[in-house]
Amino acid sequence: MQVKLFADLAEAAGEKRVDLDLDGDATVGEAVDALVDAYPGLAERVLADDGALVDRVNVLRNGENVFAAADGLETPIDGDDELALFPPVSGG
Repeated sequence: MQVKLFADLAEAAGEKRVDLDLDGDATVGEAVDALVDAYPGLAERVLADDGALVDRVNVLRNGENVFAAADGLETPIDGDDELALFPPVSGG
């Protein structure tokens, strides 16, 4: 599966696109964990002290926010899915 990283998340990882090889029954949360394991510099930007995903990071699966669905981080993923992680964006 492919993960796209935007803004300071891409800078922290040193990559804008990351390929992850996950089990067939993986979830979005497991993909985020694998991503942080592979790119530890992301941890301080996407994880709280308790290891939970910080609420200011948006996670999209195939263009849809996983938190808009009932399953959130427990949303199952397929190998051909695409995840996108966005930090908060503001401006005026």
